[in-house]
Amino acid sequence: NLLVAFFYPFKGVRGGTLEPHWSGLLWTAMLISLAIVIALPKPHGIRALIASTILRLIFSVGLQPTLFLLGAFNVCNKIIFLMSFVGNCGTFTRGYRAMVLDVEFLYHLLYLLICAMGLFVHEFFYSLLLFDLVYREETLLNVIKSVTRNGRSIILTAVLALILVYLFSIVGYLFFKDDFILEVDRLPNETAVPETGESLANDFLYSDVCRVETGENCTSPAPKEELLPAEETEQDKEHTCETLLMCIVTVLSHGLRSGGGVGDVLRKPSKEEPLFAARVIYDLLFFFMVIIIVLNLIFGVIIDTFADLRSEKQKKEEILKTTCFICGLERDKFDNKTVTFEEHIKEEHNMWHYLCFIVLVKVKDSTEYTGPESYVAEMIRERNLDWFPRMRAMSLVSSDSEGEQNELRNLQEKLESTMKLVTNLSGQLSELKDQMTEQRKQKQRIGLLGHPPHMNVNPQQPA
Repeated sequence: NLLVAFFYPFKGVRGGTLEPHWSGLLWTAMLISLAIVIALPKPHGIRALIASTILRLIFSVGLQPTLFLLGAFNVCNKIIFLMSFVGNCGTFTRGYRAMVLDVEFLYHLLYLLICAMGLFVHEFFYSLLLFDLVYREETLLNVIKSVTRNGRSIILTAVLALILVYLFSIVGYLFFKDDFILEVDRLPNETAVPETGESLANDFLYSDVCRVETGENCTSPAPKEELLPAEETEQDKEHTCETLLMCIVTVLSHGLRSGGGVGDVLRKPSKEEPLFAARVIYDLLFFFMVIIIVLNLIFGVIIDTFADLRSEKQKKEEILKTTCFICGLERDKFDNKTVTFEEHIKEEHNMWHYLCFIVLVKVKDSTEYTGPESYVAEMIRERNLDWFPRMRAMSLVSSDSEGEQNELRNLQEKLESTMKLVTNLSGQLSELKDQMTEQRKQKQRIGLLGHPPHMNVNPQQPA
């Protein structure tokens, strides 16, 4: 499209010859880009190689052959892509009805047809391929969806605008027909057919004169008098409300496209006219009801829808960044754990590993299934996702079990310390019991031998 935009038409555009140092520089850029692509195949290196190759072809074989080669390469590339797309989606196995109803397949097929038309019909068909940017870029796709998602509301609001335009056209046709005077720019019509009477008069009056004087038949009309400036001004204006249909077209076309409504394009009335106040009300009502209210309703629906789509996109991106695609656990579940969230989504629950496992189960012979593979294959056939670890992760299970073991170990240590304390207390109680028993025996012996006179022993008092 850049080549077509800058150099069309291609007449006189041919392959030029470069100076030796520029040609050598271009060849060097091609070789360096090729070496980079072979050593490190990255998108930037591939783009540099394509750009240098296109420039080399333009100066070697010419612009139009280069454009033809690019178009042929694009057609071949799209054919290969379409075949791989059909094979991966299983479109042929699902039948022709599924092919016709598959919107994505129809889109790529239309893309291929446009490429072929640009190659074999005309280069301007390549311009339609630029709409592929809308399909590839989600932001541009949301711009289109902001109009199509709430299409019913927008259409109904537009119907309301048409109803108001129709009513204002009727009022204008009934009361302000003479105010619908618009300036027009007429095209010079050299091939206009004169009126019938004028044509016959010219043929009768001037044809013989031309034959006699010049020997030719001149049927040109008689020269007309030059128009005065005032008459030219009158001819540059037209009454656009002779019929109701023309009133509707004028109000719809000029009224909606003017910033102040239909009053901007109509005749400016004098304050001394009897319908001056009615004309002011007419212009103001159209401005407030159609321009301010109805059109802003349509704009508001589109802007609100675009804002909702943008918030949905941001929410989706936030969920993908903070939530595991496989198990659904959020990032905060892995705080202060042995495995971080990044390690979890790259090693434990890598979604591409699950996809590869699903492909393996589908392509592997069912007689060679292992137990888990048989289970997963049955789940896939039933479209059941219970085999996914929902809200579970091995790292969290192992950390939980380690925590339980630590708690048991702590309880066991506490129990052992308590047992030691109980043993010490039992030893002390036994010693105290022995001491009490020994003291009781001593007092019994003293009672048998008699009491000393200086001691007043109460036999009822306990020892």
